[in-house]
Parts: sequence; C-alpha cells; structure tokens
Amino acid sequence: MNPAPVIQTSDLSIGYAGKGGKRKRVHDGLSLELLSGQVTCLLGMNGVGKSTLLRTLAGFQLSLSGDILVMGKPLQAYYQSELSLAIGVVLTEKTNAGDLTAYDLVSLGRHPYTGFFGTLKTHDREVIEQSIEAVGMTQKAQQLVAEMSDGERQKIMIAKTLAQESPIILLDEPTAFLDIASRIETMILLRKLAIEQGKAILLSTHDIEQAIQMGDFLWLLGKNRPLLSGTPEDLILDGSFASFFRKKNMDFDLSTGKLTAKAPTTPIGIEGDPLMVYWVSNALIRNGWMPTPSTPDNINIICNPNRHFIITFPNGAHRETTSIQQLLQEIHPI
Repeated sequence: MNPAPVIQTSDLSIGYAGKGGKRKRVHDGLSLELLSGQVTCLLGMNGVGKSTLLRTLAGFQLSLSGDILVMGKPLQAYYQSELSLAIGVVLTEKTNAGDLTAYDLVSLGRHPYTGFFGTLKTHDREVIEQSIEAVGMTQKAQQLVAEMSDGERQKIMIAKTLAQESPIILLDEPTAFLDIASRIETMILLRKLAIEQGKAILLSTHDIEQAIQMGDFLWLLGKNRPLLSGTPEDLILDGSFASFFRKKNMDFDLSTGKLTAKAPTTPIGIEGDPLMVYWVSNALIRNGWMPTPSTPDNINIICNPNRHFIITFPNGAHRETTSIQQLLQEIHPI
C-alpha cells in the first residue's frame, strides 16, 4: 500500500514581507506531496527559502499564490485550533523554558485538547507520559528543562509535539545546535516515529550525509531552479545531487555521497585491503593525489591489514611504513 499524502501543494509561491510591506517572492511553482510514515528532508543553501516553506506549510505565514491541502482540506479553511491538531511544529530557536520541568513543557502540547484552563485529565497525562517515553526521556521528566543539554531539550520539544497527537510534524533544522552524537540520535528518533507511529515528518537540514542515510524522501530547494524531489538514491544516481551542489571548488562524490573539494589530478596507484585503501585514499586526496589502479609509471601503494603499507616507486625503489603519516612523508613532495 502506498503512503497517503497528508500535505499537498499545487503551483505554490512562497515569500515574506520585505521593506515597505511588499512581499518578497523566494520560490514559485512548488507542487509537492508529504507522505505519512516517511521522513522527508528539505535541503538547500542558506537563503533559498527553506524556513519560509516550512512556515507557509505550517500556516504561520501566507503563501503568495497556489494551493495547500492539509489532510485533503484547504489550509486556509482551518481555524488555528484545528490546525494544531493536524500539524506539530519544532522551530530552530533554542527553548527558553524558565522554571518548567520536562513534564510541564510536554504538557503544553495538550493545549489544543484542554482548552483555556488547561486542566489535564487522565487521558492527557497518559499521552504526556507516552510522549516522554517515546523520546527516551522518562528518567528526566521532572528535571528542569533549563538544566538539560541541547540534545535533551530537543527531545523534549519533539515530545511536546508528540503530545499534540498530530499526524504531521514539521521541524526547522532540528539538529542545528547539537553535537554529532545527538544529531544521529535525533534522526534515529524521528525515523522511529515515522515508522512506528505513521507520522509524516518534514525537516530542514544542512546535514547532507544524514539526510541521505536517514531520509525516505528528499526535497532539494535552490535559487532560480525547480525544486527536485525523490528518494536519496534516485537523486544521486540520476545526477541531480551532483548538479544541485556542484560549486567552483567542490564536487559531489557519487561513490561516497559526500561533498568534497575538487578532485586532484596527480595519479597514484593503490590496492589491497578495502578498509586500508579507503582511509589511505582519504589522506591521499586531501594531500593532492588522485588514487587510481596501480600502473608501472606511477607511485603505487599496497595496503595490507594492520596499517602495513608497501610503497613502490617508478625507479623500482621500495619503502614500507606502519602509519599513514609515515606513508605521506615517504611520497612527498608530489
């Protein structure tokens, strides 16, 4: 069964208020589908309109033209109280929670259900506890949010959104302030929520490698060009990634899924243990060499396990080293 679209746009134009009240247009012709049970990653350089698109889909700002359907209903037909039942939002800004505990902050996600007085009933408390448990923060429920790490605060903000019980979650750069371990944890958590709870999750990010690894679907948003969408692997193999991120001094490496400096052109032969070959090649490229299959006319390196390297020079000389640092010293200058 194909995933159901929960947000659909047709010929959408987005922008924001500029000087003198004029609306500045940042993108046109956006026809998109956000699917339930999937993580969709929105990628693009700074200033291309990623936050503007998320805020427009969330109903925080008006579109310039075009249509947005949320759960099959026009976005403008929703009252704000209704929309909060459909869409949960986590923004980039760091949370200033004052003296609130994690439990208190997550309980604010029940506001669409508890009304003006915010009285929590048994079911509300069950949902709050389940939301905190889902992000792995049960042991920190009574801790002050102000005393938590950035990664822990981000988990609590996601739990607050879960407490809304909305089928759609939009996140604006949720890993922006996190260390590498917390970034990976957050992406694993979001993927788990999409799979186990059927949430439609859309997040903007600058982390290309994590988006490729963890995203079911990617939206590539750039200036003065159509938005590209598809599975990460299709976008890589059809050349979309390479054309989208290609810069004067930068290439997209099809074999690794990474943005790299322009490839050097001085050849050096390399073969042997795959793990050693990978990391030696990484060092060689950084130092201006282009790893290739071995040939008699080039310097050649045989990589054995346990960092045992044999270097053969075109004049027949041999060197052996037991570290990549020593290897680089032996082959320099280029």
